[in-house]
Amino acid sequence: MNTTWNRRGFMQGAASAGALAAWRAAGQAAAPSADKPLRVALIGCGGQGTHVLLPAACKERVAALVDPDAAQLQNAFKRIREVSPGTDTSGIRTFSDYRQLFDVMGKELDAVMIATPNHQHALPALLAMRRGLHVYVEKPLTHTLAEARQLREEARKAGVATQLGNQGQSSEGSRLLCEYLAAGAIGPVREVYCWSNRANGFPSEYVRPPARPVPQGLAWDTWIGPAPFRDYHANLHPHTWHSWRDFGNGSLGNMGCHIMNHPYWALKLGSPSAVEVEELHCEHPECWPVGTRIRWEFPARAGMPPVKVYWYDGLVKGTPYGKETVDLRWRHVVDSARNFPPIREELKKKYDRELPDEGSLLVGDKGMMTIDKHGEGFRMIPEAAHQAFPRPAKTLPRVKGTHQADFFRACRGGAPACSNFDHAGPLAEIVLLGNLAILAGQGRRIEWDGPALRCTNLPELNRHVKTEYRAGWSC
Repeated sequence: MNTTWNRRGFMQGAASAGALAAWRAAGQAAAPSADKPLRVALIGCGGQGTHVLLPAACKERVAALVDPDAAQLQNAFKRIREVSPGTDTSGIRTFSDYRQLFDVMGKELDAVMIATPNHQHALPALLAMRRGLHVYVEKPLTHTLAEARQLREEARKAGVATQLGNQGQSSEGSRLLCEYLAAGAIGPVREVYCWSNRANGFPSEYVRPPARPVPQGLAWDTWIGPAPFRDYHANLHPHTWHSWRDFGNGSLGNMGCHIMNHPYWALKLGSPSAVEVEELHCEHPECWPVGTRIRWEFPARAGMPPVKVYWYDGLVKGTPYGKETVDLRWRHVVDSARNFPPIREELKKKYDRELPDEGSLLVGDKGMMTIDKHGEGFRMIPEAAHQAFPRPAKTLPRVKGTHQADFFRACRGGAPACSNFDHAGPLAEIVLLGNLAILAGQGRRIEWDGPALRCTNLPELNRHVKTEYRAGWSC
């Protein structure tokens, strides 16, 4: 392989200087100065919001907190006091509805960070960008394919800084993977294996729990937002929403934008030509499955051969779902029940090489490379091949500091963030196309027209590409 990786190539997946110029020409405010804190609103104050995004926002200025659950808002204030004791919280405004945030404070903010359930990612991002605000969104970027495409287009139009919360894209390992591959370390890649130990779904026999009274302080209609309305029950909020089709995207949506990101970037994967679920463990009319094996087919591109990408998650088929096999709080599968690629055991026997709990393996004509979900643990297999191969020159720019700091630098007029929507949008489309294949069912191959965002051979699936929002929640 003789692919050249350089700054220009890296920036092809980033917003252009022309887009920034268009943003300012359109009358948006100039980027804040380096010595002035950004005014940031956190939308979604659950675990990911308060434990990952809020500490980063505290290094700037937290201007507002948004969550329909008053208890989550209180937890956010507690978290601020823990990570930034000197912060004066008296001036932080709170809202249960992000629409009200933008109506009241749209001109008093520089950026928003969004960590809501997946079905509420796209709307606040769109509302923010249309007001010239910079946007950070947790993975998987959006709930539907059409939303991912729309956010990418809107970001280009607005010229704002954007970032997806797949922090492994900022890692050293992600860049080493690209540089070693480009240097020909393992030759042309024709197969990729990705896997996750999550089981964000429910078995086929699962029955929706009965409705319960809405807890005090929870604005339930606002939590539902654009999704079809349903009564509150115990397995929806605050975490189990991942498992429901109307609100989350299952194990693939939860972890795919982490794990698949590294081969996506290194192999310059665009839109696949086809996708198919090879194995489906437990079909459910409302929920995602508890185990899958999915195959994407990508055509030849940029001097690289066609490649097949495989995804494994959850429980191995035939394994019962329960507390003996799954951590029912976080949905992690126990070691003995994990649905891993068979090659994992082969490598352990042949090379005494343990692969990570979640990660990816690139199989080339001359060797293999592995990397974990967040871009750590990059190595060639066998280890002797890694030691013998000369370390390639650094041809890709490195991210200084954290993934969130990368975003804030972009907000101030620096280089586009490394996982801006030009990078993250196509990645999200690949991941969400896997969800579409799950809806199609096992063994039903989808022929995919990426530019048109449509299935050409199973047109009945196209209704899932874009879903209708509930009345009052359009944008």
